[in-house]
Amino acid sequence: MLTAFARAFKTPDLRKKLLFTLGIIVLYRIGTHVPIPGVDYTAVQACIDAQKSNSGLFGLVNMFSGGALLQITIFALGIMPYITASIILQLLTVVIPRLEALKKEGQAGTAKITQYTRYLTVALAILQGTGLVATARSGSLFPNCPQAQQVVPDPSIFTTIVMVITMTAGTALVMWLGELITDRGIGNGMSILMFISIAATFPAALWAIKEQGSLADGWIEFATVIAVGFVMVALVVFVEQAQRRIPVQYAKRMIGRRSYGGTSTYIPLKVNQAGVIPVIFASSLLYIPALIVQFSGSTAGWAAWVTKNLAQPDAPVHITIYFFLIVFFAFFYVAISFNPEEVADNMKKYGGFIPGIRAGRPTAEYLSYVLNRITWPGSLYLGLIALVPTMALAGFGANQNFPFGGTSILIIVGVGLETVKQIESQLQQRNYEGFLR
Repeated sequence: MLTAFARAFKTPDLRKKLLFTLGIIVLYRIGTHVPIPGVDYTAVQACIDAQKSNSGLFGLVNMFSGGALLQITIFALGIMPYITASIILQLLTVVIPRLEALKKEGQAGTAKITQYTRYLTVALAILQGTGLVATARSGSLFPNCPQAQQVVPDPSIFTTIVMVITMTAGTALVMWLGELITDRGIGNGMSILMFISIAATFPAALWAIKEQGSLADGWIEFATVIAVGFVMVALVVFVEQAQRRIPVQYAKRMIGRRSYGGTSTYIPLKVNQAGVIPVIFASSLLYIPALIVQFSGSTAGWAAWVTKNLAQPDAPVHITIYFFLIVFFAFFYVAISFNPEEVADNMKKYGGFIPGIRAGRPTAEYLSYVLNRITWPGSLYLGLIALVPTMALAGFGANQNFPFGGTSILIIVGVGLETVKQIESQLQQRNYEGFLR
């Protein structure tokens, strides 16, 4: 591994890309600590210190922003608006024929959809920024802090507009930095920034577990969490790399004196075909009722039930609904992202067939059957991984600071594997040695 790193930095083009990516990452981390105008930074720090855990309603967004949300900085919204916009456009592509036609147009259509995603990202950033300012002003952002009302001391409309514009500009800047990494750096820019945001919260979360521990000054809990983390990373890597390879044979064709085709390949169907999207969908959907109760301030019976059962991550009702939502969204996302009939038609068009299966409709039915079979273990695996923080909370009081679970570990492992593959492929292109050294 160390030799591969040395070779990567010895290659001029690759070294330039790696250094460019590192430079963008440094700029991004600096931006997560620059406060926006209109915020009392002293009150914010006092409330963060008083807060035992950042797992509440804003825990997911705070994790994606690298802790910038609760600090109310210029990158407070992070890449969450872009992620939401991308998911919405991906779902609308299935529903709206115009977007589906753009997707099939190739590079020009993809560029148009990317432009729509940028516009939607800015609109969502304005909406989420306004909600964040209103939440911070009401004191709901830090419910256990006596100084929560002083976080935004100036209630004027002008201050609110300046804060929202600043956060929206920060989101647009994050989006631009991610696209710069994609164009001139290594890996997918948005995925890299997401990776950095989550990894940045790990040291503080691990140290909080050590501070809260009681066995040997917390070192036993600390070592246990590290061990569990290594086991989970190994498990996630194993399942993320697992795939069912469906063999495909292409018929040999004679054109003049030359023969074409006759090759054999395979269709790789991953066990976790949906990735981390079902976990994000389920988390977002479960946050909506609790957010409605928090903003409405209602004390009715339904509001008390929502607060008790849906707003508490360790509540049995929350755990059950969360698990079943993840399983449902795993099947839903696989159904809209992989079309067996389209794959079967393309294979038939180019003379391909699965050995033992007739081309056309029987091939589509076979692909659907296999996809359903492997999506079951993939969805159950996602549900179990996502519930690890809750089990840690119930098990040894690690609170929701437990870092190796759910969305965070899935994103970190997935992005890490894809980035390493890109570096490896570029190394092989530039250091091909042939048969003789």
